[in-house]
Amino acid sequence: MSTEALAYEHASRRYAGVSAVDYVSLKIERGSFVALVGPSGSGKSTLLRLANRLDTPDTGRVLVDGKDIAQADPIELRRGIGYVFQNIGLFPHLTVAENIGIIPRLAGHAPVDVAAALERVGLSSDLAGRLPAQLSGGQQQRVGIARALAGEGKLLLMDEPFGALDPVTRDTLGKTVRKLHHDLGLTTILVTHDMAEALLLTDRIIVMAAGKIVADARPGELLSGQAGPEANALVAVPRDQAKRLAALLQ
Repeated sequence: MSTEALAYEHASRRYAGVSAVDYVSLKIERGSFVALVGPSGSGKSTLLRLANRLDTPDTGRVLVDGKDIAQADPIELRRGIGYVFQNIGLFPHLTVAENIGIIPRLAGHAPVDVAAALERVGLSSDLAGRLPAQLSGGQQQRVGIARALAGEGKLLLMDEPFGALDPVTRDTLGKTVRKLHHDLGLTTILVTHDMAEALLLTDRIIVMAAGKIVADARPGELLSGQAGPEANALVAVPRDQAKRLAALLQ
């Protein structure tokens, strides 16, 4: 089996003549926790969607576990890849338990242990019978993560999953995801606008601009200014915030 959980080979995607992803080649090793960062329109969400065929490249290939996903049935592919996004996307007419169990049921697998799935994301089994509208935003996103993991795939894609949450809930949920990544042996790819979040949660940060990868480094390398001007501009924001907070304590 390939050592890469996910690989892009000269992948490109254009919309109305504009390159959202511009001939990107990238390898993500199994077990990595990787952030895709960059300004709006840099191509990070498009690159993520190419991994589960929610979008398809105009040129190049995308491989999951060494296999070209163009040859895979897209529905079957997605059932084996966890996907969490900002708008959560829980089915409003289904209970929490039904939302969590829908992917294994559609795939013909054994029913999921809903209580264990909820406990894994820090929720009580008492919520299993509730509808999504009866939950807080943070609870809904936790259910969304539980649903993404219910298929037992080892690749987890997250597209701005915490963007609509308050700062305390966002920080707590980020720590939960990091623990799940470690405990379940996942390969996790996180799209985020929040550079501080990327620095604190992930092991590798890929900076995109105009559809291209302009930096690829570990958090410490980014903080030391070794990754180029685009990355330095993004790191400058949390660094400046940290200085301003420190000044308040003096």
